[in-house]
Amino acid sequence: MTRSARLLAALSTPALLLASCANAETGESAAGSEGEIVATTGPATPFRTSAVGTFEEPWAITFAPGTATLFVTEKSGKLKFVDTVTGTVGTVSGVPAVDYGGQGGLGDVAFLPGETSATLGGRTIYLSWAEAGEGDTRGAAVGRGKLVCPQPTACALEGFSVIWRQTPKVTGRGHYSHRLAFSPDGKYLFVASGERQKMAPAQDTAVTLGKIVRLNPDGTPAAGNPLAAKGGVSAEIWSMGHRNILGIDWDAAGRLWEVEHGPAGGDELNLVKPGANYGWPVRSNGEHYNGDPIPDHEPSDGFAQPALSWTPVIAPGDMLIYSGALFPAWQGHALMAGLGSQALVDVALDGESAREAARYGFEKRLRALAQGPDGAVYVAEDGKGARLFRLTPR
Repeated sequence: MTRSARLLAALSTPALLLASCANAETGESAAGSEGEIVATTGPATPFRTSAVGTFEEPWAITFAPGTATLFVTEKSGKLKFVDTVTGTVGTVSGVPAVDYGGQGGLGDVAFLPGETSATLGGRTIYLSWAEAGEGDTRGAAVGRGKLVCPQPTACALEGFSVIWRQTPKVTGRGHYSHRLAFSPDGKYLFVASGERQKMAPAQDTAVTLGKIVRLNPDGTPAAGNPLAAKGGVSAEIWSMGHRNILGIDWDAAGRLWEVEHGPAGGDELNLVKPGANYGWPVRSNGEHYNGDPIPDHEPSDGFAQPALSWTPVIAPGDMLIYSGALFPAWQGHALMAGLGSQALVDVALDGESAREAARYGFEKRLRALAQGPDGAVYVAEDGKGARLFRLTPR
């Protein structure tokens, strides 16, 4: 698409959507009146909201399996949890030191599948974060340990250690990605590894920047990865050519989907296949922030094509594929938290294709999503004093 065509498309879109990925990723707060629960698009909105709590720069929210307890990472380096039945908030100690700044800090939280005890203690927990390196460098890291909870509002990490590091560490504080997702059978850990705003490494199979990696639960490369024969970090790679992945989840058929930020335009929803190359920075439906063009995705270019792309961007903060019973119309749909778009974006998935089905505007930027054990959807705003909401049917 030419620059003039993109501009024309932008001018024909409601002002709500006119937010570039550049602004969406900085962590700046959007304007919004205090004291209101939430502003949505109107009476057609299929959900009502209730406030659960307030957090400082939440980045990820995840339920401990088998419980109604939601864990919340705060970017500055705190890990908290909230009992969504009573509203009681607790804190986890022993969290690793994070390199806080820009888009960096404490990232995702995940639990080893299959550990579904009604109590929190004793289960295996995984965290991702931005880790400082030598000089002015940093990179994403993933670690795991045991959760020990001597009190209802106080837990600690025991035996926590790093199991994976993004390679190499580089300068800058952007595009860590570091979303975590276990395979449906619980055998493999998938880690989204952003290209750290360096672009070219996304096409380099000797590094893990701009890739999705598939690991064993202990962080070692999983057998059968596409580049296993090359050894080294190449043996970790599952797919490549990614920019900044901020949502990753599985559909009911066992297909892996990811949503990533494009540059100026060109946010992408991709169906992730082993060994596939998604084109960044050689192909994009957006253009560079300075206006320099990037060739659009085309079926004949040799790269995997996005299932859906957005110009203007939605600036995704997170994604889940809904499987609950409370919202039948959402079953099998990808729900995305919009940062710059300040919206919950509903995308219908049909086999390997996708289309945007609806968009529900909120008064502030949305960072994270989780599905509760009863099928309610939890939504966390972005930034300081961010509110956590529970969405239930009207």
